[in-house]
Amino acid sequence: MDKRQTQDRGRPKRPESERPKFDRPKGARGADRKPPREKAGGDDAKRARPLSTMAGVAARRAVLEILDRVWEGAPLDEAIAKTRPFEHLEGPDRGFARLLATQTLRRRGALDHLIGEFLDRPLPKKSARVMDILRIAAAQLLILETPAHAAVSTSVELANERGETQGYAKLINAIARKIGEAGKEALEKIPARTDTPSWMWRAWERQFGPVVAKAIAEAHRETPPLDLTFKPGEDVEAWIARFKEAGLDARPLAMGGARLPLVSDVTALPGFEDGAWWVQDAAASLPVKLLGDIAGKVVFDLCAAPGGKTLQLAAAGARVTAVDKSGARMERVSENLARTKLTADIVEDDALRFKPAEKADAILLDAPCTATGTIRRHPDIPWSKGETALAALAELQSKMIDHALSLLKPGGLLVYCVCSLQREEGERQAKAALARHPEIERVPVTAAEIGGLDKAVTREGDMRTLPSMLAGEGEMDGFFAARLRLSA
Repeated sequence: MDKRQTQDRGRPKRPESERPKFDRPKGARGADRKPPREKAGGDDAKRARPLSTMAGVAARRAVLEILDRVWEGAPLDEAIAKTRPFEHLEGPDRGFARLLATQTLRRRGALDHLIGEFLDRPLPKKSARVMDILRIAAAQLLILETPAHAAVSTSVELANERGETQGYAKLINAIARKIGEAGKEALEKIPARTDTPSWMWRAWERQFGPVVAKAIAEAHRETPPLDLTFKPGEDVEAWIARFKEAGLDARPLAMGGARLPLVSDVTALPGFEDGAWWVQDAAASLPVKLLGDIAGKVVFDLCAAPGGKTLQLAAAGARVTAVDKSGARMERVSENLARTKLTADIVEDDALRFKPAEKADAILLDAPCTATGTIRRHPDIPWSKGETALAALAELQSKMIDHALSLLKPGGLLVYCVCSLQREEGERQAKAALARHPEIERVPVTAAEIGGLDKAVTREGDMRTLPSMLAGEGEMDGFFAARLRLSA
């Protein structure tokens, strides 16, 4: 978890039939057409040139493959981990490639809009890679402020490496130069909603209103900070002082923990080897607090990976059983338990099939979801998730709630949570569960329990954080949590 800066989330893979198709920019839809007039021609351009050794091209080439994997439905972290060209990068090139891929995804909607303004005619459907090269060029020029000659020349090199894109080298050169001339101001003028798929924007506008929807979209444009949760007994102020001595702008969070600027290597931070803390978004740390005093109690953490909440539960003195069907991710949970010198029973199993020998005093169910509340940390989500996934996930969440309730002792607490902004996965799930189970009741959340975030307490008494909260302080992930008690 900490080594890759992964935050708590549920992100199931999507079936091939539900994966999003290539979205072209304004003016780029329609049937295959002949390449635009800037196309490079000639018999000598029919065969792809060998891979270039130009400095910096390798990093851009890795980004192209990462984007390919994301369009196929892979989460960004997984796409990076499984991209061979990325594995061969070293030092600054690795950091640059990760940053470029992240920012290209974060601002994809606006980049596509701007590119579309400079295209004279639509690109053919088969030219998805051409569009990706243009996106990468635009992200370098307008977001990373890469020198124009480097961004343009490496983009042309990428085009010349493959026969399918070689004929567009002159087009890419011309469009990239125009984008550079337009400057960062052109990108800043594009509305925030442009970086959000229409189905998400419509849902947020209906649920939260246009003003809040806009604030959420604007929060997603910002690079998030690094949030740390500390073991009980650690002197947070003293650790903040140590971070500042190391040159980091660290500050405490009202809900506990500390906030630092995003760093490339978490393992190099003071306290990592000591196991004094772990990486966890401020919002992700709140659901565990709703269980109250759990010292000595039997607690199940269902869908536990990547494990931030497991560490919280263990640190609070609970007898924790962490359940998740992903063996690889549970290995990371075990590694972090060892690093922090905390203990929990690790069970590799599907939460829906988990049948323990004894029932629990409390259960935390962090259910699989669309993870739309974590877009600021995972900018691939808008482009790798589709509206059709909601129905299937909602059905799964309902089954998980029902099963979790069957594992509770009389009088026990269930905290159901999702890192989603979608009502179908949050508020509606809580309402439906209460309707299905007359034997449970809602235990209202108070602002005092969640660091004084009164705006995060809904009228019904559930918790709903938004990416626009803590505005100006680095914001936070979107989370929903409902606390339910089984009758004694």
